[in-house]
Amino acid sequence: MTSQYKKYHSPEITVPEKGLVWNMYGAGDENIGKDGKPEQLPIPKPGANQMLVRIDSVGLCFSDVKLIKMGGSHPKLYNRDLSKEPGRLGHEASLTVVEVGEELQDRYYPGQRLAVQPDIYQDGKSTAYGYTIPGGLIQYHLIGPEMLETDEGECLLPVDDSMGYAEASLLEPWGCVLAAYTQRRRLDPKNGGVMWIVGRRGDNAEYLFSRGLDAPAVIILSDVPEAVSAIVEKAKAKIIVRNGVTPDQFEELAKEFTDGLGFDDIVILAQTSADLVGKIAKYSARRGTINMVGKAPLDGLVDTDVGRLHYDYIAFIGNQGPDIAASYGGERNRCELFPKGTTVFVGAGGPMGQMHVQRALELPDGPTTVIATEVSDQRLASIQERFASLAEKKGRKLFTFNPQTSEKSLHDFVMELTGGKGAEDVVVSVPIAGVMAEGDTLMNENGMLVFFAGVPNGTMAPMNLNNVYMNNAQYTGTSGLTLDDQRQVLSQASKGSLSPGRSVGAIGGMNAAKEGIKAVIDGKYAGKIVIFPQLEDLPLLGLDELEKSLPEVAEKLEPGNMWTVEAEEALFEKYWKE
Repeated sequence: MTSQYKKYHSPEITVPEKGLVWNMYGAGDENIGKDGKPEQLPIPKPGANQMLVRIDSVGLCFSDVKLIKMGGSHPKLYNRDLSKEPGRLGHEASLTVVEVGEELQDRYYPGQRLAVQPDIYQDGKSTAYGYTIPGGLIQYHLIGPEMLETDEGECLLPVDDSMGYAEASLLEPWGCVLAAYTQRRRLDPKNGGVMWIVGRRGDNAEYLFSRGLDAPAVIILSDVPEAVSAIVEKAKAKIIVRNGVTPDQFEELAKEFTDGLGFDDIVILAQTSADLVGKIAKYSARRGTINMVGKAPLDGLVDTDVGRLHYDYIAFIGNQGPDIAASYGGERNRCELFPKGTTVFVGAGGPMGQMHVQRALELPDGPTTVIATEVSDQRLASIQERFASLAEKKGRKLFTFNPQTSEKSLHDFVMELTGGKGAEDVVVSVPIAGVMAEGDTLMNENGMLVFFAGVPNGTMAPMNLNNVYMNNAQYTGTSGLTLDDQRQVLSQASKGSLSPGRSVGAIGGMNAAKEGIKAVIDGKYAGKIVIFPQLEDLPLLGLDELEKSLPEVAEKLEPGNMWTVEAEEALFEKYWKE
């Protein structure tokens, strides 16, 4: 560890009277800072239940763009008047404790390194760091109950000195990536919930229901076979029979039994109408299950709410019968990439898309073939530059594809590579319904489609849900993360199975933060932009520019211009001033 970097890690931190801050006073990037520059404001002293922290690094995120565009009307700002109560960007933050109030001294200490888990809720209300709570584009700030006394406890994660500052600030976006492959769906009937079982007249199959019927408090039966009625009659739940319910009555039924929140569990038996399945699924509750059981395929694609798959974690599960309960549980419903399969990443060129590609290549027993698709040849070239050597090292095949410049369609390209079967996994990082629907056509009958990018609830796209119950297809989505996700990133990084620093694409100091924000808006860099607030005069530089501008830093990069802790040490040696 070089002398300057070692001094920077010291718990003996000299705090100046004033520090730089990029406050946000309204919508639009022109309202970030004052006259295009950061302000100098007094650095406060912590109260008894607070601590003063130094911000070491901040990752800039495309989700900040929505906040910049909407200003105080952003959902997480609750119509706040930013001209009177300014906000501050920067939810991907790494920090060091400087001074601790007396009530917190048994939990925190000067010099302690922490990463922020920004997805904060208090009393069920989102108060996210970098949104409701002003974020990390500041050199020093106070932390108190707003981050230490939340619905999930303290929203800070200890980090040791083996991890670089840039890596630590990227625990948040990397946690979001890992969360996409962590089971977020509820896969069993809800205890105390409301279940609706919808049969089809004329279906006399001898169904079983081997487990799960003891969970619901209320079970509503609509046109179910006698075998199902006989089984349900033995359950402890309140049983209600509503036969002959038509689609125009579904909303009223949901209001009557769920106050309009939707049914916790829906079971659809032997249905062949894709239109009807879509209309029934509309009334699933948040984190609800839609269990499709039958042997005959649907008569078409199902108009599916892809926004709810991402944000509400609704789960389409199923099997061919006769046991309705065979659909439930994690054994049938996977969430991880298929070992030694083929994975397609749609929208792979952005910072988060590249993280998905990197994870797949580094994943032990991960896919052997990775297809990265993007509409920018420049970004595809960046993927090859950054990850070709990693793919070779791991014994994987990496393909890139631009559907706008190729004579082939993406579908034909994938089918050629997979011998007509389709991919085992398709991950979509593009928030466009049509692209999401196209992703469905790329996977095989037992494949998994992951919606990493979110579209508003109510956004519909046609999906082939036949394969959910006729085979074993999975439709999943994820939004946000938890501390456990960030801990998993830490664990994998310490084992060497994940390298968070590889996703850094550009660096800059505090004075360059606004330029960095504009670069995010313009999509200038394929990788993540990391700002070091304590390196005030570091210009905004892509890692591919370092060889010319900062050769002593560039020589510490890994092949493909990959960020390292050694490069960070060299950077601090040149730019940090005590």
